[in-house]
Amino acid sequence: MTKAKRPRGAVAAGHRLTAEAAANILREGGTVFDAAIAGMWMACVVEPVLSSIGGGGFLMAREAGQPARLVDFFTHTPRRFRPVDEIEFEAVHADFGPTTQEFHVGLGASATPGFVPGMFAIHEQFCRLPMNRLAEQAFETACSGFEITAFQAFLLEVVSPIYKWSDPALALFAPDGALPKSGEIFRNPDLGNALEAIAREGLRIATEGEIAQAMLTDADAGCLRANDLAAYRVETRAPLQTSLEGNNLALNPPPSCGGTLIGYMMARIGINTSDDPAIVAYAKAIAATDAKWRQAKCNINTFTGNATGSDHSNASRGTTHISIVDADGNAAAITVSNGEGNGRIVPGCGFMVNNMLGEEDLNPGGLYKWRENIRLASMMAPTIATRSNQMVAALGSGGSNRIRSALFQVMCRLFREGLSVEDAITASRTHVEHGHLEFEIPPEEGDRLQLEAAFPEHRLWAEPNLFFGGTHMVRLNAEKGLEAAGDPRRSGVAILV
Repeated sequence: MTKAKRPRGAVAAGHRLTAEAAANILREGGTVFDAAIAGMWMACVVEPVLSSIGGGGFLMAREAGQPARLVDFFTHTPRRFRPVDEIEFEAVHADFGPTTQEFHVGLGASATPGFVPGMFAIHEQFCRLPMNRLAEQAFETACSGFEITAFQAFLLEVVSPIYKWSDPALALFAPDGALPKSGEIFRNPDLGNALEAIAREGLRIATEGEIAQAMLTDADAGCLRANDLAAYRVETRAPLQTSLEGNNLALNPPPSCGGTLIGYMMARIGINTSDDPAIVAYAKAIAATDAKWRQAKCNINTFTGNATGSDHSNASRGTTHISIVDADGNAAAITVSNGEGNGRIVPGCGFMVNNMLGEEDLNPGGLYKWRENIRLASMMAPTIATRSNQMVAALGSGGSNRIRSALFQVMCRLFREGLSVEDAITASRTHVEHGHLEFEIPPEEGDRLQLEAAFPEHRLWAEPNLFFGGTHMVRLNAEKGLEAAGDPRRSGVAILV
């Protein structure tokens, strides 16, 4: 009898093709960071609402036996502020069913993208396979086409005013007036050609060359200029460190805020001595953190008492995540966002630049009041957890302001309650803002009654919903081996390689 081969790695992501692109690279002998880049190039193709080479993000990286490092390639404000009445900047409304949400599009809504510089910085620091191999699956898929999933069709419909906003967007996404439906084949050969050119020619094409020039088409309608693209720099930071039940957590540090807020919730739950059921204790920790965050006027420097910290604005919208770990304990947690896109297709390139500027959650002091030449902050919080030589886990989530509460609860379920990765992800979640509780129906009626008693202002969701984030997680455990789970709330996929 042939002995079953032990898995060499685990991947969790928001789309089957994203996860498969990463898994294929692991099978070829690539590092977890090679796999993360391959997965992210693919995400730009098959998850266009959530990921784009016109956006940015963060990688939490851990090489086996080494401290984790945070690679910040998030968007950056332009070097020149222009009044809103001088630029292209228009409000649109997305329909989420129970509620609508206002977004802003146009060239004036775009910050300096960091995605492509980020991929090359990660490649230089951590990778062994050539970039053209890491992008190959993505550009071939963009050109040959792929099947639209039900989740991606839903997202496109929610943000349809953005993806129908300009004639080029209509021509790409809705040539007959209707956005792609679940099961239909979608092709984007211009994006495939752009990805192939980036992989072949290198970073400069996207910061100073032809693709950079294409991103600056009609630049007078926005704030981005050539010097913004050419001067963008990826930053490597030491993570924010905290612990939970003996597990060390490496969190996204300031100027971003997601990791800091998660750390504060961990501290609150660590001193909790009440007899509350777990889900109620988590909701109270989320509420206490939100109250302090509001008191600080959503300013991370005020929240932490750091008067000399970096200025920032806060942004996090359409977001996707990939988690990867291998059998040696190398781990990558990478989260990216494009906002929702600015409504314009970059000519000949098949993608939208982000719309990070001007959104309400980006400017708590007032709409369109960003500072020049600073890194935007984010709720995105790719995280790596370790426990001596016994365990390493990588996780992260999409979900805007719910990122912090989703990751906090998943880690509490995992490390305080001892649930499996899959059970920790599928367990009922809560979220609290301004004292108002949103919660998925818990399995125990007593938990529901205590939640409702603790939070008179509440809304019960009858089933798990993408509102509560999309946490994709992998773990290497000395006792259980490799585990992986994608969040069903956002059609997550997990693969053991």
